Amino acid sequence: MARLDAFIERLAAQDGGELLFQSAHGAVLSVDGEQRTLVRQALSSAQIIGAFVEIVPAEMQGSFPRPGRTVFPYLSPSGNVEIEFESHDGTVRAVVRNAVPGMEAFPQERAAAPAPAAAPARPPERAAAAPKQEMPPQVALPDDVSEAMQVLLHEIVARKASDIHLASGHPPSFRVDGDIVTADSFGPLDPERLAGMLWSIAPLKNRQEFEERNDTDFATATAEGRFRVNVFADRHGIGAVMRLIPSTIRSAEEMGLPKAVLDLCFLAKGLVLVTGPTGSGKSTTLASMIDHVNRNRDDHIITIEDPIEFVHPNKHCLVNQREVGTHTQSFKAALRAALREDPDVVLVGELRDLETIAIAIETAETGHLVFGTLHTNSAPSTVDRIIDQFPTDRQAQIRTMLSESLKGVVTQVLCKKIGGGRVAAMEILLVSSSVANLIREGKTFQIPSVMQTAKGVGMTTLNDSLLDLVKRGLVEPAEALSKAVAKNELKALFERNEIQLPA
Repeated sequence: MARLDAFIERLAAQDGGELLFQSAHGAVLSVDGEQRTLVRQALSSAQIIGAFVEIVPAEMQGSFPRPGRTVFPYLSPSGNVEIEFESHDGTVRAVVRNAVPGMEAFPQERAAAPAPAAAPARPPERAAAAPKQEMPPQVALPDDVSEAMQVLLHEIVARKASDIHLASGHPPSFRVDGDIVTADSFGPLDPERLAGMLWSIAPLKNRQEFEERNDTDFATATAEGRFRVNVFADRHGIGAVMRLIPSTIRSAEEMGLPKAVLDLCFLAKGLVLVTGPTGSGKSTTLASMIDHVNRNRDDHIITIEDPIEFVHPNKHCLVNQREVGTHTQSFKAALRAALREDPDVVLVGELRDLETIAIAIETAETGHLVFGTLHTNSAPSTVDRIIDQFPTDRQAQIRTMLSESLKGVVTQVLCKKIGGGRVAAMEILLVSSSVANLIREGKTFQIPSVMQTAKGVGMTTLNDSLLDLVKRGLVEPAEALSKAVAKNELKALFERNEIQLPA
């Protein structure tokens, strides 16, 4: 079925109507002088050509569109129509009309200047006519801003994307399996219309915050899932990034979390950190760990997030979830209050500042299990990052406190999976007595050596995890190398295991 057939079906139901497609404009159905907008967003010449090249006669495909005016009929599922297509200086205009009875089933071109007679040539390839752009009518955005926003939220789920990027003057882009894919079919988003779409799902306080700070964070939900939203301003106008948070939490078993990670969920007290770059799946892993606690312990869990992402129903545990800016003023305020709320397990969505980190360490020291996240690229560097947050005169004290309270660090990156999807490579640091001594004595540079010799107790370096994914046929060697921090060491591992890298 051609992409234009759905439009032509609308036309077929009208007498004396016509469809108009024009560069830098939307698609319009005109009936008795009244115009009805079918596609609001401005369409590019390539988009229009890409849709019409699907229905031109075979003998025209190699030369379509020719400069000037071309007229041809098309037999659609809804009946015959006549196409009038004009191309001038990079702009195009196409009119589709209901055809008169008796139109030929096999259309012929009626161009202004007929082509000279020539020997039969090899049929040209269809793709040579124009780059094929998607323009599916079923995802055209409605005029209503609230409905248009719901269509885009649905598209995130339908395309199996992790994020959608919205920018003024540009079409929406989706992150699919780690790559940005632009959906030209929607056309550029007008700044004022995009703002209306975003404010249709944002709480009032976030709109006020945006007016004061030019950015704001919140979460919204549909029947298909929850979405973490960041709205910001840039040189083009308003923009946003929305991340899909699945409505169901993947269990630790589904995630394939190692036993060493699951064992951290049963600690009575201590600090457990899940770290990695932005978009590395930290929230998903942490949600699975909290869910594992929820299913296997009889405790009180408090989560402090900005905004709330995964929703944890009460299972074996009582769960209270607090959102910064809605239920509490800040991470540090909520963390201080948590000490008076009889928690067993506390999740801190992000250890953003020195005071929050200090309270988290104190909370872990006073008999609570604290989970948190940081943006670091390796487990050993996480220790240094925490200590470096503090003034020099406090660092010795923090080293001692951290050596006693830190129980484990899980650092992860997401790799593109062969055949589609993504898979996590995990570095696992368990704070044994020898690691605790290295933290206390300021010898964190020796931690990687301890991790290499302690694989039997569940410790894993990132390179070992990447190598394992390659050997299991889940990840290409080049992809694994791109995610490695110690790239030369991983190359040496590949050589020892006779794994070839692309030239």
